[in-house]
Amino acid sequence: TVLVERGKKAQKTPEYTKLNPMGLVPVLETKQGPIFETAAILLWLSDRHSGIAPDKNAPERGDFLKWLFFVSNTLHIALRQMFYPASYVGENEEAQSALRQHSTQEIIRFFDMLEQNAGTQSSVIGGTDPNALDIYIAACMRWIALYPRDLDRSWFSIERWPHLHGMARRLEDRASVAVLCQAEGMAANPFTAPDYPNPPEGSAT
Repeated sequence: TVLVERGKKAQKTPEYTKLNPMGLVPVLETKQGPIFETAAILLWLSDRHSGIAPDKNAPERGDFLKWLFFVSNTLHIALRQMFYPASYVGENEEAQSALRQHSTQEIIRFFDMLEQNAGTQSSVIGGTDPNALDIYIAACMRWIALYPRDLDRSWFSIERWPHLHGMARRLEDRASVAVLCQAEGMAANPFTAPDYPNPPEGSAT
């Protein structure tokens, strides 16, 4: 694992953009070459390691894929519009404000959709055994709870979506999340009670 110093825009350096030409985090380096785009990384991993996604021949594989790409192509894009409106509408502050207002309503609607699905018996979201999709959704909920720092987010509370809240709480009991918190300098309960990281000395996030 290599922590990328985003505060210094290390993801925009020539060395990093050789791995991801978009200059975005994350990148997974493999023997077959670097892989970028979160959904692609998760799908690549799930095809090679059992237990983090339904098997290719499992009846729920289609549901897993459609919600994985919904989070990647729809929810995650709305988060990026919230975080970086200037990248979409330029420097006009009124246009940025309008985009953020629209993105807020869309984000709520998308989480409502995920919550509704997570509450069904056959859902691939929020089950007893967490999968890669659960982790991706929990990360999105953490990001919107914290970033950008100067944004009014009184509208957002993870407890608004009880099934997703329970999913996030179960993830926090996993040893892998404890390792993540230590590596990234995050406090316990990074999803249900997120706080800004305090990276260990000598590391960067």
